[in-house]
Amino acid sequence: MIGDLTLYGIYLPALALPLLAAWAATAGLRWLLGRAGLYRWVWHRSLFNLALYVIALWAIVLATKS
Repeated sequence: MIGDLTLYGIYLPALALPLLAAWAATAGLRWLLGRAGLYRWVWHRSLFNLALYVIALWAIVLATKS
């Protein structure tokens, strides 16, 4: 079973750190996509960003799986 993380007496779910890492990775990817002009070919930007976040979260969880 996945345990909780303790941060100065505050209990956080174990998925909290991968969620933050995926958010940071997605923010960087969104910036790169915006600078490169690749959002021109995206139909619905919000759905694309959500899918990008889910893929980043999946990759991080898969990479940290023990």
